[in-house]
Amino acid sequence: MTLLITGQFRIDPARRDDFIAAASVMQQASSAEEGCSYYIFSADLDDESCFHLSEKWSGQEALDAHFAMPHMAVFGQALAGVVTGTDVLKYEVASEGPIR
Repeated sequence: MTLLITGQFRIDPARRDDFIAAASVMQQASSAEEGCSYYIFSADLDDESCFHLSEKWSGQEALDAHFAMPHMAVFGQALAGVVTGTDVLKYEVASEGPIR
């Protein structure tokens, strides 16, 4: 079953460059993982203190492996004092197809 992860990271705007640097490394490393179709951070166009996250995984096993990766721990450490809040959810997708 395909998994989608979506959410927002609230950051201290004064530390925006720190978040971008850490997120860039995380995005590149995660995108290369087995079972990851995409892993993307994007800046909110109207709110400089908000970044969005979108991920697609082949299943729970791939996501569990992702959480055990060393770059996850490095990312978590890099966010200390940068992130002020998160709202991230997992969705299990039963089917997918083009928008008609």
